[in-house]
Amino acid sequence: MGKKSDTIRLVLLFWILFALIPDTAVATQAHGDPEGLFVHQLAHGFFAVSLAIFIYWLRFRNLTEEIGWRYIQYAAIFLILWNVDAVIAHVLDEQNKIIEVEQIGQWYLKLTSSDNTVFTIVLYYLVKLDHLLCVPALVFLSAGLKQFLKDPAPPASVPASRGKPSS
Repeated sequence: MGKKSDTIRLVLLFWILFALIPDTAVATQAHGDPEGLFVHQLAHGFFAVSLAIFIYWLRFRNLTEEIGWRYIQYAAIFLILWNVDAVIAHVLDEQNKIIEVEQIGQWYLKLTSSDNTVFTIVLYYLVKLDHLLCVPALVFLSAGLKQFLKDPAPPASVPASRGKPSS
């Protein structure tokens, strides 16, 4: 037990050090050119489509009638929106170099767009607020899982006309 607790203490110490002494803090992470970004963008798309199929499956089987599954459905909706947001941020910031970010002070950034429009800069600023989509997703996911712990009843039954394979 001593070895395990030492490992946990070491991991916590490193985590605290890295959390308290950040070099830079950016909401959307940059990726290696160009392959890393393309694969990453495809992964966002795959994740969003997978979540959409998951929502369809939940609704098809009438599982969203239960509160736990309904919360998980809401989490999936927010995660789809987060993926779309992240794709837009990557396109603006890295893929097409539409936005140029220049640090002009410790607390100040200068944003300039290649098309010189305020709309593009405002859009970039808004998509960088991706935590406004990700945090509610995780809250709904947590609430759904907590609901399953409270009520471990089996999921809603699938109607006979749906979900059963034909022979």
